[in-house]
Amino acid sequence: MNKFLMLAAGTVVLSLAASGAMAQGKKELAVVVKGVDNPFFEQINLGCQQWNADNPNSEYICTYQGPASSADEQGEVQMVEDLLTKGVAGIAISPSNAAAMATMLRRVGPTMPVMTVDADVLTEDASLRTTYLGTNNYDMGVAMATQMQRLKPSGGTVCLQLGNVGAANINARAAGIRETLGGAGTERLTGQGGWTEIEACPVFTNDQPDVANNQMTEVLQANADLDAFILVGGWAQFAPQAYRQTTDGVMDRISSGDLIVVAGDVIATTPALFAEGRSHAQIAQRPFEMGYRSPEVLIQIINGEDVPDPMFTALDICTQEDPGICAVD
Repeated sequence: MNKFLMLAAGTVVLSLAASGAMAQGKKELAVVVKGVDNPFFEQINLGCQQWNADNPNSEYICTYQGPASSADEQGEVQMVEDLLTKGVAGIAISPSNAAAMATMLRRVGPTMPVMTVDADVLTEDASLRTTYLGTNNYDMGVAMATQMQRLKPSGGTVCLQLGNVGAANINARAAGIRETLGGAGTERLTGQGGWTEIEACPVFTNDQPDVANNQMTEVLQANADLDAFILVGGWAQFAPQAYRQTTDGVMDRISSGDLIVVAGDVIATTPALFAEGRSHAQIAQRPFEMGYRSPEVLIQIINGEDVPDPMFTALDICTQEDPGICAVD
C-alpha cells in the first residue's frame, strides 16, 4: 500500500507544478469529477498531476476540478458548462447525474473533445462523448455478487448501499449484482437465487461518508438478522473512524460470517480496516490510472486518432484469504 501513501504525500508539490505550467500558457485538459470531497476522486487527481510531472514539455496540462460536494449534481453540470464556454482543449467528465449532464451537453454542443471517466452517460447518450475510460461497472457488480455467493452460498437477506440516484456507474453495479444473484432481468431481489433485498433498501448516500455510516448503522440496528450488506461504493469506509464505530456493534457477526460485508473501492485507509476484519471482500477500482490516462486519451482524440470505446480499467479483488492490494505492509 506504500504506493498510495507516497502518491498522497506528493499531491501539493505536483499541483503547484501544474499551476506554474498553466501560467506558461499551456492548453488545458480538464478532468471534472463528481466532488472534490471524495477521497476516491483524489486518486484521479493524483493520476492527472502525475501525468503533468511526467510530461513537463507537453503543450497540454491536465487540471482537476469538481464541486465542493459530491451531492451537488447541478454544480457539476454548471462547472462543465462553464469550462466548455471558456474553451478548454478537451474535457473528461465523471457525471454525477448522467441524464442531467447529457441534457447540458446536447444543448451546448461542445466543439472540443469530450470523454467520460469513472462514470459514463447513459447508453442512449453515448454519442455525446468520444469514449469512456474507467471500470466496467456491471462487471464490478458481478464481482461483488460472486463474492456474496462464495461467502453465503444459500443466499439470505441483503441491503445494497448505492450513491447518487442518477449515477450511471453505480446503477450498472447494482444491475450486475442483482442479475448475478437473481438471473437476467432482475430489477429487485425478491427471493431469486435465495436472495431478498430488505424493504428499507437500497439506500442512497449521495456519495457522503457521514450519510453512508448513519444509513449503515440504522439498517443494521433495525435488521439484527440481516445476512449481507453490500457497499456498492466505499463511501462508509472513506471515514475510517466512523466506519469502525458503525461496525463495532456487529463485529461478532462479521467475524463469524453470520453477517457478510462486501465493499467497493480501496484507498489508503482501507487496508487497516480490512486487516481488522471489518469487511470480507473489497472490489477495487483503479482511479489513479483513470486520472493518468485521461489527458493522453484526450490528446489522441485532438490529434484525430481513433480510440476504443469503451476503455476499461481492471479490477483488483481483496479477500481475507488473499488480501492482495489490501494487505498491510
